[in-house]
Amino acid sequence: MAQVRRKPRVAALKKPRTVIAGNWKMNGLKSDLREAKSLVRYLARSSQRSASSAEVVICPPATLISALSEVFRGSVAKSGGQDCHANASGANTGDVSAEMIKNAGGRYVIVGHSERRADHAESDAMVCAKAEAGHRAGLVSIVCLGESLSERKQGKTLGVIGRQLKKSLPAETTAKNTVIAYEPIWAIGTGLTPTLKEIEQAHNHLRRGLLRILGQDGAKLRILYGGSVKPQNAAEILAIHNVNGALVGGASMKAEDFSKIIGAVG
Repeated sequence: MAQVRRKPRVAALKKPRTVIAGNWKMNGLKSDLREAKSLVRYLARSSQRSASSAEVVICPPATLISALSEVFRGSVAKSGGQDCHANASGANTGDVSAEMIKNAGGRYVIVGHSERRADHAESDAMVCAKAEAGHRAGLVSIVCLGESLSERKQGKTLGVIGRQLKKSLPAETTAKNTVIAYEPIWAIGTGLTPTLKEIEQAHNHLRRGLLRILGQDGAKLRILYGGSVKPQNAAEILAIHNVNGALVGGASMKAEDFSKIIGAVG
């Protein structure tokens, strides 16, 4: 009789340090730092409440990383970059290295966002190299994964994100230097979101993949959900099994909205 192969158990983190990360994309001028200052005041007032259990990150345009890092100095919030080049330096006009982000005060870097994969033809191999660059510089790499609407309709979601997970993670990936962000491409900036059951299915699939790739450390690595996260749906999304935080777009530019999402952390 053939031996039945069992799927790795889907492990849930016990009281994980939830990550609430904001991605400002190609938005933001110095005047928008007033929203970040309002966020700092909120975090200070909420330090004894649920917000203190969340790790708060904002990734502004590269032009604002240094200034935002100064705004966040002394607070629990951290800044980061939205992308980095795989190389530490070189003749790469217009690019920003992970070391430059670190030098500007950043602690995180987003790599593999669907807009980078689509608009700049970034492959899984390129994303892997950028995540590795983040590790090299001492940053936490937020590795983004997600399926298109056509892939969703064809029932390919789990296959697509499973492949991206396997091929986008460097060999030295750990729960300390990496965060995964599952972002269905069709839900980004559209106001649409998958059902809670669909989000849980995707996150459980990614958890099983992490266990296969990293062993028990895969049970500790945090998986964020991104795609039209807003104050109105944050609590129910963050309560889903194996959802360890959120990657927030437009709502992260408004201190009031972002604060409400942070406050939804249980």
